[in-house]
Amino acid sequence: MPESAPPAGRVSVASDAHIFPLKEFYSRAKLPLPRIEVIAGDVVPEPYKSLLVHSNDMTPTLESFHKSDIHLEILSRERRGDFYFREVVLQLDGTDQPVEFGAIKISLALFPPRARQLILGERLPLGTILKVCEVNHSTVAKAFFQLESDELINRALGLRATAALYGRRANILDSQKRPLSEIVEILPPTTANAETDAT
Repeated sequence: MPESAPPAGRVSVASDAHIFPLKEFYSRAKLPLPRIEVIAGDVVPEPYKSLLVHSNDMTPTLESFHKSDIHLEILSRERRGDFYFREVVLQLDGTDQPVEFGAIKISLALFPPRARQLILGERLPLGTILKVCEVNHSTVAKAFFQLESDELINRALGLRATAALYGRRANILDSQKRPLSEIVEILPPTTANAETDAT
């Protein structure tokens, strides 16, 4: 089961660990973080609750929901020794529809060589690589949140206007409970009347 989210309240954009590593990319781009509010998992509305509040990997969860395989679009990346940071959009195969905006820190040294090669190949989502390479792991949701999209997130998700979005902060751990990755995962609106860019 996911760990309980901290009490609902406004996240400190200066120091709150629940938005790492998203904060790293905003700091590097010299952009203010969007308004983010940490909420309890049981108040996340559907369908976001089913997509976020669980202890599963997001890639297979989203592939099942959208009935499509998923690939990556890399927005930015940075290598710091054995740590690999990247800002990504998960897109549906065939249509390139964005289904998640994410920021991730990956501990490359903890992965077997083939998995490291696929990670650095920047095509397959981490969840797919974990499955293909049979990497023993567990996923722990650390926090759930609601946020108002900003220009960066709107551009990544193809949104035309500010929208209330939902996301989570999760850790993927190896069999020794070491962090393979730390991830912030943000979902686009899923309602039929969401203002999305058709291009």
